Amino acid sequence: MNDIRIRDFQQATVPKINNVNKKPTEGFGTVIKGAINSVNELDKNSNKSVVELLNGKKDIHETMINLQKTDISMRLLLSIRNKAVEAYKEIIHMNF
Repeated sequence: MNDIRIRDFQQATVPKINNVNKKPTEGFGTVIKGAINSVNELDKNSNKSVVELLNGKKDIHETMINLQKTDISMRLLLSIRNKAVEAYKEIIHMNF
């Protein structure tokens, strides 16, 4: 096993790229606003689905799926908000 050797080993060269088009990244506030808008749309769809169920236009299975999607999305959004608030509180209590 000790006589296994790599021959003609050369380090690969990586070309330097100077013209990189960097897209501006979205800010945290923009991402949160987008998430809030998405949850709001899911909530509107769920409410519409409930009304259509009561009018006999929708199936109960579709309505329950829409309601669950809204519930899960809302819980995720609230978890993110709670983590952001915790992080903010920790930053406030830091001594510089």
